[in-house]
Amino acid sequence: MLRNSLLLFLLIISFVFTSCDPNRVFDVYQPIPNKWHKDSVVTFNIKVPDSTNAYNLFINLRNTNVYKYNNIFLIVEMVFPHGKTVKDTLEYKMADPSGKLLGIGLTDIKENKLWYKEQVVFKEKGEYVVNIQQAMRENGKVNGVVELEGITDVGFRIEKPIKK
Repeated sequence: MLRNSLLLFLLIISFVFTSCDPNRVFDVYQPIPNKWHKDSVVTFNIKVPDSTNAYNLFINLRNTNVYKYNNIFLIVEMVFPHGKTVKDTLEYKMADPSGKLLGIGLTDIKENKLWYKEQVVFKEKGEYVVNIQQAMRENGKVNGVVELEGITDVGFRIEKPIKK
């Protein structure tokens, strides 16, 4: 019951903040049930509004205090409408040196807006697909973390650049 109330509260707050965001072009979250399995891919299908303007791209993560690492590794793949694929392995900080989790949030859920790409022009018309997968490893271990705990949602955001 408490979790449902908290989720409803976060939904209302996010609606208030996103509805007042003129730079937002695309902003979608996918929930991660329980733990994020290393083979689980979060997919976003994106129809870009035009092929002339530049946009900034972000990966958004929501995590709880259960997240025990100071960073996160992600494999992000963008598939273009005509089949070209760009794949990146990215690392982001998730905690400061003292271990305090980074991100915005008043509860035990923190939201992190992480830069992915800047000034991207979507030249091809059609649907783009963005796939995001966790690629965490523990120090000294070859195999990856099979089930990553503490990540509750993965999002992808496209924004119009802020005009100066």
